[in-house]
Amino acid sequence: MPYKETDTLKLYYTIGEVAEMFHVNASLIRFWEKEFYIIQPKKNKKGNRLFTQEDVDNFHVIYHLVREKGYTLQGAKDKLKSNKNETFSDHEMVKSLTKIKDFLLELKSNL
Repeated sequence: MPYKETDTLKLYYTIGEVAEMFHVNASLIRFWEKEFYIIQPKKNKKGNRLFTQEDVDNFHVIYHLVREKGYTLQGAKDKLKSNKNETFSDHEMVKSLTKIKDFLLELKSNL
């Protein structure tokens, strides 16, 4: 059986790494941090933001609402405030369906 690298999760991500994950500018990450209460990065002595995996997951939900579903910032805030658990479960469902779709497309291309 061939060796397969495992994905390693970091404890903290810099603002540049988070911005690169979403293909956006670091200024948008700073802006969303100020706008949404669910994003609370830690700051080191120099003032650099350090985002946890939970913060990154929250960014995924915000990105999904704002960029993919077309919510306004206020609409996304209201949705997170009123139905936080439902919003996260919907996003998890979309993420798992996307993985299945990618797997099936890869399988089709290999046939």
